[in-house]
Amino acid sequence: MGTYDGPGLRLVVFLQGCNFRCLYCANPDTLALKQGIEIDPEEILQMAINQKAFFGKKGGITFSGGEPTLQAKALIPLFIKLKNEGINICIDTNGSVWNQDVERLLNLADLALLDVKQINSKRHLELTKQGNEQTLQTAAWLEQQSKAFWLRYVLVPGFSNSEKDIIDMCEHFKNYQMIERVEILPYHTLGVHKYEAMGWEYRLKGIKENTSEELEKTALIFRHYFKTVYVN
Repeated sequence: MGTYDGPGLRLVVFLQGCNFRCLYCANPDTLALKQGIEIDPEEILQMAINQKAFFGKKGGITFSGGEPTLQAKALIPLFIKLKNEGINICIDTNGSVWNQDVERLLNLADLALLDVKQINSKRHLELTKQGNEQTLQTAAWLEQQSKAFWLRYVLVPGFSNSEKDIIDMCEHFKNYQMIERVEILPYHTLGVHKYEAMGWEYRLKGIKENTSEELEKTALIFRHYFKTVYVN
């Protein structure tokens, strides 16, 4: 159960596999597509149905990761069954995967949580090892299709906390009507122990977490452009 992965109280399903290699990734154990535990989609469906009474009017199920759109084809039948049960569906995505299955999956979802890591394409590449072109195209598609989404931004000191980059992002999205809220996600080191356990080097050693002043300054910039802005 989670309260930070979409509206209301939610059952959060973390899927295996991601095409990004974010320097600050808190779930490095979910990166490899062929690891993890295979679960029958019917088991997820029953979990959601059993917990439906706790969701209330706003809650539901959120698919996170990893990057859930990498498994779009397999998720479509499950999404259809969840919709038939009247369960609200959120998908937390970096927006970088696009094909017919992803398009259908997003059409079935009630809400997308779109993680835009950086508006500057060069720094996005440094931060994630991937470009941001498809992410921005996915955002444009959501807007064109009148699909509601939340814009999420991780504030990483030295990588995504530049005032210019933040203003450029706000300018890019300022006319979007389907952005219901903006979420500023503070940089944290809660996943560092996973790197140690996996024998991997954590590449942002020495990067300190955001100060409250820095978070508030960033929030003020976003609030100049958007009505609903939260610091999680």
